[in-house]
Amino acid sequence: MRYLKSIFMLLALALTAVSASAAQHGDINNDGEVGISDLNALIDMILADEYTAEADINADGELNISDVNALISIILSGGEQPEPYNGPVVGGDISMLTKYESHQRMALRYGITNAHYYDVNGQVINDVITWTKQQGWNAARVRLFVNPANASVADKGQGVIQNLDTVKVLGRRIKEAGMQFMLDFHYSDSWADPVKQYTPAEWANLDDEQLTVKIYEYTRDCLRALKAAGATPDYIQTGNEISYGMLWGPVGTPTANLKKCYMGDEANWDRFANLLKAAGRACREECPNAKIILHTERVAKVNILLNFYNQMRNKQVDYDIIGLSYYPYFHGDLAILANALNNVSNSYQDKDIMIVETGYSYHYKVGDIDYSSKWPLTAEGQRQFTADLIARLKPYTRLKGLFWWFPEANEYGLGGSYWSTLHVNDNWYNAGLWNHETGRATPALYELKSFVER
Repeated sequence: MRYLKSIFMLLALALTAVSASAAQHGDINNDGEVGISDLNALIDMILADEYTAEADINADGELNISDVNALISIILSGGEQPEPYNGPVVGGDISMLTKYESHQRMALRYGITNAHYYDVNGQVINDVITWTKQQGWNAARVRLFVNPANASVADKGQGVIQNLDTVKVLGRRIKEAGMQFMLDFHYSDSWADPVKQYTPAEWANLDDEQLTVKIYEYTRDCLRALKAAGATPDYIQTGNEISYGMLWGPVGTPTANLKKCYMGDEANWDRFANLLKAAGRACREECPNAKIILHTERVAKVNILLNFYNQMRNKQVDYDIIGLSYYPYFHGDLAILANALNNVSNSYQDKDIMIVETGYSYHYKVGDIDYSSKWPLTAEGQRQFTADLIARLKPYTRLKGLFWWFPEANEYGLGGSYWSTLHVNDNWYNAGLWNHETGRATPALYELKSFVER
């Protein structure tokens, strides 16, 4: 042990003349510099078998010689870190992947040998994440609920299962595949969207000030856990489809008492902004290279969309990216989307933009608006929608991301006499990128790569 200490100290002495000022990553003792004192502190922590996320330079969940090497590299480089990847990124929200994989393994135990993901030619895909990377995807998104065990049976049956343990596993796999990882915080026990932004059950009795503290602590703790698991996010959504605010109140709160945010009404906007600022502060502290996304979906109502981001600007909420949902069967045709993009890109020129959710069906109508005459409800129609969408997006130079929602839906081989045991969802979602009836990838999955081929 004394010999090891001597070696470390010789390394430290070699660096005494080199120090990086005003850096964040590697500043273990929080003195505003990254230098010899931080290296000494790190060595002492390794020898004492103490762990903190701040000292875990390479975010692998351990403190050892690799962290020393990483810190030395930072010091020798003058504290300059590689610039975070700035897009474009393309991929999908694959939050249900581990559930499908576990059910496919269960199917094998029942003697069902065809329950797999297949490529378009019928070849078995052994690892969906690495395979999509080979098809040109370079990012993936995963949602996180506070405590999905509190969700209703119906919501669990439709995909509300992602707790922190689930996200650690998926996030690490995404990062190990060399892809960008987008974390989507649903600050709720179940679906958070424009009509549901209910406060988690465990937070139900907190007042607004206490909620602001809680959302900071919760966001911080989740990010620390993900870093320790090797799943550091590159993009972080502080809320999901939060056009009308979030943490309105617990389930069962009378409608009149829900703390929603509306255009033309200043009530609750300060409260909402304070929640976002607290969540964002945790993101900046724990993941300083990550980009923060504020996610809305009012592309068909541009006045509401602009009011939202005007409120964010006026209240000085810190974020990087305008994240939008766009589904033609809910929002309208591509001209509707273009109008929204024109407005936000002109009004907020300091922000990048991403389509963080989209989709179109390959079979059977989804949603309220029927575009089957333009894009038939077939695999080729779904591919043509994808190509048309990308062509419409490419002129926007600050539009940096495109994510398909629930591409991994694939019930192939999970039905029949074993349906009640093996199926993943209560109802099939036919806008995924695998065909439920064949298990094969649809052509739209391959088309997505053209978004990053600028």
